[in-house]
Amino acid sequence: MIRSGIGYDAHRLVQGRKLILGGIEIPHDRGLDGHSDADVLLHAIADALLGAMGEGDIGRHFPNTDEKIRGISSLEILRHVRSLLGEQNARATNIDATVIAEAPALQPHIENMRKKIGLALGCDASRINIKATTNEGLGALGRNEGMACIATAVVEDL
Repeated sequence: MIRSGIGYDAHRLVQGRKLILGGIEIPHDRGLDGHSDADVLLHAIADALLGAMGEGDIGRHFPNTDEKIRGISSLEILRHVRSLLGEQNARATNIDATVIAEAPALQPHIENMRKKIGLALGCDASRINIKATTNEGLGALGRNEGMACIATAVVEDL
């Protein structure tokens, strides 16, 4: 069986935090605010995969009320999703994600992000596509107040 899911995440940009996207640190004057490392890309991918598996969302598996996981790397969240895929005897066959951010330029980092995500999920980086776009100056994202990501995932039974 082949199943698909959609994920979305958004976080505010704040002073005093590192910017983590796709499991890597990207030089920027601000970082994303959240209970974890606030990696909008990995959160959207995790939610897309969880949706495809019928496993709820990352808030169900990693609630922001759990102080034991404060600051958790979102790569750990993806590793948890990978274990759930294994329990269902399934695998991720395709991930497509679009990060929405006015700055910084993400293109130089995309290949490294794909590799990190592939390692966390145990799949080839060629199955992962990442795009970046701006919000053309519209709304909070366009004013560079935050970042968002939308992702789709396809999961197949083994």
